[in-house]
Amino acid sequence: MMIDIDLSQDEIQRYSRHILLRELGGKGQVSLKTASVLVVGVGGLGSVVALYLAAAGVGRIGLIDDDKVELSNLQRQILYDTASIEQKKVSVAAKKLEALNPHVCVEVWDKCLDTAGALDIIQHYDLVCDGSDNFETRYSVNAACVQAHKPLIVAAVQGFGGQITAFRPQQGCYHCLYPQESGSADVPTCSQAGVLGAVVGLMGTMQATEALKELAGLGTSLVGRLVCLDALVMRFSEIPVGIDPCCSVCRSGFIRK
Repeated sequence: MMIDIDLSQDEIQRYSRHILLRELGGKGQVSLKTASVLVVGVGGLGSVVALYLAAAGVGRIGLIDDDKVELSNLQRQILYDTASIEQKKVSVAAKKLEALNPHVCVEVWDKCLDTAGALDIIQHYDLVCDGSDNFETRYSVNAACVQAHKPLIVAAVQGFGGQITAFRPQQGCYHCLYPQESGSADVPTCSQAGVLGAVVGLMGTMQATEALKELAGLGTSLVGRLVCLDALVMRFSEIPVGIDPCCSVCRSGFIRK
């Protein structure tokens, strides 16, 4: 059967289960092929997000991380194996993604994303998935996404729980949800408090799902909603997320007129 879309026969076979979906189809698959996503942090969340985006056929995937693989990472960071220890995460990740799907272009930055350089990188992508493990990076990514008018999907995990939400230009931002002066930066990281590896995988899969929906224009977005998971009882809850009219990031000079 011939499908009149801008995909090779190899791609049509590779993505056949996507193309069969009425909501996605060939047109949606082409949207993924022509899209680009920046994955900030290629750790537990980023490993899962990057793998599913590559498998799904997102045409260009950027990876940014300055860490090397450590033994303690392997409990949840599924892009890596024992042989990866002491190697740069972005280098190992790029090879794995290219092996998984040669149709995907993988771009890497072996650096920590800071406020000064965030905009220069983020402005070249359609969407950003933030899987970083510290508030300083999250605030930098958020500010750059606001300034560049890019949608942002943020997930976080700790212990047996996780959170995920999304932001679109002029529809609130991460700073509205967690102002820097709120004391949120004092929340312990996974390396301090621990985390169940499978919970990281679950939240990363949700983050990838939201990214694919956003790129293909499917379903209902997480914008305006914070979804929280308590895996000990396997229960999801939802909290409305509003726009802070006094937000110093998205309600100020960051927004371009």
